[in-house]
This record gives sequence, structure tokens and C-alpha cells, in this order.
Amino acid sequence: MSRLFIIAVLLLSPGLALAQGCPASLADARKLVLVTADTMTSTTATLQRFTRASLSAPWTAESEPVTALIGLRGVGWAHAFRDFARAGEPVKVDGDKRVPAGFFKIGRPFGFTPSERPGYLRIVEGMTCVDDANSPAYNTIASRATVGWQVHGENMWRIAVYRRGLLVEYPTNRAARAGSCIFMHVWRPGAKGTNGCVALPEPHLASLQDFAESGAVLAVLPHQALGRFRGCLP
Repeated sequence: MSRLFIIAVLLLSPGLALAQGCPASLADARKLVLVTADTMTSTTATLQRFTRASLSAPWTAESEPVTALIGLRGVGWAHAFRDFARAGEPVKVDGDKRVPAGFFKIGRPFGFTPSERPGYLRIVEGMTCVDDANSPAYNTIASRATVGWQVHGENMWRIAVYRRGLLVEYPTNRAARAGSCIFMHVWRPGAKGTNGCVALPEPHLASLQDFAESGAVLAVLPHQALGRFRGCLP
């Protein structure tokens, strides 16, 4: 294939050129949940939903901006996106109470009560999210009957903020202790930050479950990093 032909294809197909330069999960998405923190140490962020008619179409706002609660210590780059970090910007590790920055597919809805939502995960007694890097079940939701009680994890059925939420398909790294159990969940009244998740008031979270039902991508970024993805974001 000639060089001139390749250039012509890119000029005639801007969506193709854009997709090649954007993170893969975002390039393939038609729905986006954009969470933007003012700084790397902010504990709240602006969340807004966007859609686009095709992969080459521009993003358009589907909702008004709302305030979300994020990590108690702000934002740290996810291990998979650490190459985007600039000097002085932290990379997330387990236990740092930072929400991971990057682009992640939104996974299954979950909650305490039964639901007919497609793919719904009901949180019942015995279900834990394993945050123990010594366990092969790290960064998965498992039953205590399977992993035992000696493995460290969040006993989700006992934690009120998990009464409604969405899984985040977080690409972690067990050897690097690169973070685990990242969710979107209910904002607990009085909370000043999360352990690394994105929290919303329950009505907004219910609406987000509807929005993400057919697939969506979560983007978490500090404002200072938006320009590093120029042309990819709204």
C-alpha cells in the first residue's frame, strides 16, 4: 500500500485516524462517563455523561454536570496508564486511597436487592472483593466459602455504599499491587472521600446504571491531563 494512499485514507476518514490515536477502550465507545478532578489531590470531581452517534462523530452531552466524590487522597494514574503520568504525578497502588486515572469499561450493575437489569450482580452474604495481592483472587469478587476468611477483602454485603453500584473493569497488576476493587457506588452522607472509587448520590447512580446498560466507558482524569488526550474527549 503506497504512502500517498494511506494519507488519503486518513484524510477522508478522520474517525479512523482519531481511533488510532486514542486509548482503545475510548476509541471503540459510543457512551462516555467523564470524571474530571480539578487537581491530583482533589477529593471531588465533575461527572458528565456523553454520547456520540458513531465512532467518527463528535461527543455530545447527554446530561448536566454533577459532583462526584473521589479518592480521599485524590487521583493517581492507573498502572496501565502510567506512561501518561508527568513528573510529580502519582501512580496508584493498593491502599493509597486514590481513584485511578485512565479509561476503563464500565461493567455489571450490582446491588443488595434483586433486579432484572441485564448482567446484574446481586450482593449477598459471603461476597467479598479481594484486595489481598497475595491471593490469586486479587481484584475479583469471590465468596468467602471459596477464598476463606484469612484472605483480606471487602465484605461487600456489610458495606452500605454497595447497596447500588457499577463494577469498573479495572486492568490491575497483582505483582505491582496496582489497585483493586474499583467501583462506582453510593455517596455516603458525610464522607470526605472514597478508598479509590467514584461515589454519587443514589438517584444519580441509578440513572447511570440505566445509561451504562448497553456499554459505556469511564474516563477519570485530572484537569491538567485533558490536553494529553486532545481530539479524543468532548
